[in-house]
Amino acid sequence: MSTIDQQFVEYIVKSVVGHPDDVVVERTIDEKGVLLTLTVNPEDLGRVIGKRGVTAQSLRTLLRALGTKNDARYNLKIVNNDDQASSYITSSDDADDQPVNNSVEEPVDNASDYSKKTREELAELDDLDI
Repeated sequence: MSTIDQQFVEYIVKSVVGHPDDVVVERTIDEKGVLLTLTVNPEDLGRVIGKRGVTAQSLRTLLRALGTKNDARYNLKIVNNDDQASSYITSSDDADDQPVNNSVEEPVDNASDYSKKTREELAELDDLDI
């Protein structure tokens, strides 16, 4: 049985993502209010968060408006269920006569770099109290 707030978030997110069947919104109530936990397909995580977290922030703003109407305090947590680690190529030579280059080169996959940045932005947004 889903509540109006779950249906609200689910409707908005499903209209944004590429895999709407993978959208799951779980609801828990704690001392801080209502916590909505959003889980999406790993490929859609960037779409839900948006550039610099703008889309996630907009979702939270809409939830704040819904909370005003319902006299409730809503928090939105976006879960990163991507278990793949980002792979980077690092160059280092073990030979004594050649200098060691410890610089990190370009990532193997631009999508993994994007995922890393998205995870960092998500972590920053989770600290916000809205």
